[in-house]
Amino acid sequence: MADITRRLGWRHLRGAPTAHVRHHRGTRLLHDGPGLSFWFRALTAAISEVPVDDRELAMTFHARTSDFQDVAVQATVTYRISDPAVAAARLDFSIDPDSGAWRAAPLEQLGTLLTETAQQHALDVLSRTPLSAALVDGVTAVRERIAQGLAGEPRLPATGIEVVAVRVVALRPEPEVERALRTPAREQIQQEADRATYERRAVAVERERAIAENELASQIELARREEQLVDQRGTNARREAEEHAAADAVRAEAEAARTVRLADAEAARTVRLAEAEATRSVRLAKAEAEGAREVGEARAQAQEAWLRVHGDVDVATLNALTGTRLAENLPRIDSVTISPDVLTGLLTRLGTRE
Repeated sequence: MADITRRLGWRHLRGAPTAHVRHHRGTRLLHDGPGLSFWFRALTAAISEVPVDDRELAMTFHARTSDFQDVAVQATVTYRISDPAVAAARLDFSIDPDSGAWRAAPLEQLGTLLTETAQQHALDVLSRTPLSAALVDGVTAVRERIAQGLAGEPRLPATGIEVVAVRVVALRPEPEVERALRTPAREQIQQEADRATYERRAVAVERERAIAENELASQIELARREEQLVDQRGTNARREAEEHAAADAVRAEAEAARTVRLADAEAARTVRLAEAEATRSVRLAKAEAEGAREVGEARAQAQEAWLRVHGDVDVATLNALTGTRLAENLPRIDSVTISPDVLTGLLTRLGTRE
């Protein structure tokens, strides 16, 4: 839409680069081209604005196949107005001098023309095609047929319209028919999925078997290595026992030698002590014998002297000495009772001896 500004009864139009503007005053064409900017008087100006950019026209229509099945076709047509003068002459692209809006709806007329033309050619090709073929190759066939039909339509060049591209987005049957058509495919897909599941399970079982075999082989190898380890440990234990026995033998021999040496030393020491003790005993015996001899000699001499002394003493003195010695050797007597008979006998003996 053109941008129009008011100034004291004048109007200023500023067009877009994608809009072709034609300005007439009476029968004279004053301005003609895209992206124009000019002043004009509203009462005497006739202005048309024709868009020259590419436009997308989306269309949806229903058709019937050769087996009497309804299908919905979704398509998009890209077009542009290649001859703005012809289009402005065939369609009403005039704008309001105050607002810049189109007075009519020219783009809707173009859309109706393109839609009906495309639908006519699509119906023509689908009416001779069964539903199954239409769903498989119908999109390409319908697109090519619509493109050929629009390119050969004489009304479009006469209106200044050029078709740029045609796209068919989808071709769908009715929902019930689509579900019915999907059933075999779904069953086939389900069968494929089941087969894939079975194959996956078989592969899993095979892998589990391989894993079990690997685990069994690992356990066998581990048992074999454990057996080797046990044998090696037994060998090591025997070797260690032999080494310990040899060490014990060496220690026993060393201990025996040390014991023998200690015994020899102890025996020598004992011999030395016995010899010293014998020597000492001999010396003591000799000393004791010498002492005893000397004591005997002294006693003999004393006895001899005693005898010599007593030999020279009379008998009464000896008896008195004997009584004295006897009294010295008797136990303590606190009192003595002498009967007259005993006293008489003693006195008699004493008198006889005198």
